[in-house]
Amino acid sequence: MPELPETETIARDLDGALRGAVVSSVRVTRPDVLRAVTAASLGKRLTGATVCSVSRRAKSIVIAFERDGAGGPERLVVTPRFTGALLLDGTPDDAYTCIRIALADGRVLRYHDVRRLGTVALLDAPTFEAWSAALGPEPLDPELTDQRFSGIIRGSRRAVKSILMDQRRLAGVGNIYANEALWRAGMRPSLSGRTVTLARCAALLTSLRAVFTESIALRGTTFRDFRDAYGERGGFAAQLKVYGRAGEACARCGATLKGSHAIDGRQTVWCPKCQS
Repeated sequence: MPELPETETIARDLDGALRGAVVSSVRVTRPDVLRAVTAASLGKRLTGATVCSVSRRAKSIVIAFERDGAGGPERLVVTPRFTGALLLDGTPDDAYTCIRIALADGRVLRYHDVRRLGTVALLDAPTFEAWSAALGPEPLDPELTDQRFSGIIRGSRRAVKSILMDQRRLAGVGNIYANEALWRAGMRPSLSGRTVTLARCAALLTSLRAVFTESIALRGTTFRDFRDAYGERGGFAAQLKVYGRAGEACARCGATLKGSHAIDGRQTVWCPKCQS
């Protein structure tokens, strides 16, 4: 599933390319991906609207539109999940094109989703604010202090990995990067949040931010389906030290990495020797 680095990559691509673009038409061919809007309403509300920004919130790409008479910006919230992609030009329409947004300058933005597991919602300002408020803080936000992060981790008895991936507590963290950050911090994924010291929480936040920053620089991680806004693969997969490497030697101490699905049914990989 595209996590913070992947959706951040797409959002940065599109923000630079789409600001000021005007929508000339919208065609929905797979309406089952829509949430909080019908195909007819989506076309009516977006046609003639201007893109004012593209950003990311948690694991979603947020495209803000301004339209005369709308009473404020509306936001297209795209959550790609496992097989979704927002593609700008470069790809023709095919059976997996769910939404086609034509721009007045001749370019086309497509929401492409092979298995249609992702969602696309058009939210007015109050609805967007309520949606965003239900999510936790962003890990890369400088206002997320060590103290506040410690409160998030130490405020639950759940496994620390499960806390990291709870979008209501911390936005954007998924399985790939939770595994990597915990390995970098030398922290066992199954450790109860209540038992983590303040110092170890601070070290975990530092590791999490470093992993995200490095992955964004390499445009995310592609194992199979993720593509950026231009259809290119992300390059961070080769840098992963634990995710997907159960049974291999730990890059830090040489011990054999262990794997389990005991935490939230997701693949957890850790080093039994240097993660405690």
